[in-house]
Amino acid sequence: MSRQLVIIPTYNEKDNITAIINKIFSLSISFEVLIIDDNSPDKTYEIVKELQKDYPLRLHLIQRSGKLGLGTAYITGFNWALERHYEYIFEMDADFSHNPEDLTRLYEACHKHGADVAIGSRYSSGVNVVNWPIGRVLLSYFASLYVRYVTRMPIKDPTAGFKCYTRGVLQAINFNKIKLKGYAFQIEMKFAAWKMGFNIVEVPIIFTDRKQGNSKMSGGIFNEALWGVFQMKVKSYVSDYKQKSTPKQKKTE
Repeated sequence: MSRQLVIIPTYNEKDNITAIINKIFSLSISFEVLIIDDNSPDKTYEIVKELQKDYPLRLHLIQRSGKLGLGTAYITGFNWALERHYEYIFEMDADFSHNPEDLTRLYEACHKHGADVAIGSRYSSGVNVVNWPIGRVLLSYFASLYVRYVTRMPIKDPTAGFKCYTRGVLQAINFNKIKLKGYAFQIEMKFAAWKMGFNIVEVPIIFTDRKQGNSKMSGGIFNEALWGVFQMKVKSYVSDYKQKSTPKQKKTE
């Protein structure tokens, strides 16, 4: 029987955390959830600890010492998942910008249709973003065009943060070579999987801006994406992302 783990990094998400966890556990497919909390001042982690009493086998928590970055949170979660032999590992935000019901569609793309990485894509069928101001929509969309131009990845939403990885992909990537730690981490992980020849598919979703809590976006995030992506591409000419031994890979469609 396959095992599915949804990794959700949190920082000050007390307004959303209970609802998102309950919604995931109401789905027809049995997902487990790993919350990685960076010592939220609003004590999000305390709410998760209370919920663990209701979901002792399905809800897991890693509490870190402080705000250490999105990329390091996911790598911590990936290593935790690999050690416990999960087969499908998901990335997801806590704020309902990613619809939990789409987890099932990402899972089916990998489990039933053979994808190695399934991306919840805002731009694979037009621009499917709700409640963002037009300036932010344009910034996000043109950032995606920039990433595609620099990297040559055939992915319409390379900055997306809603994904499913199969176990084999995460086993193959050397996380020590992933250098971008903020939101650009999402780009570098896709780039690594693409460079290694894994089958990456985009599943159209509707992205809805958060209704509760505060956005974590900042100018520094876009600066990292702007310069980090270029540096990442240059380094790819002399280095790769592979572990010393990797599982058999599939050709990217």
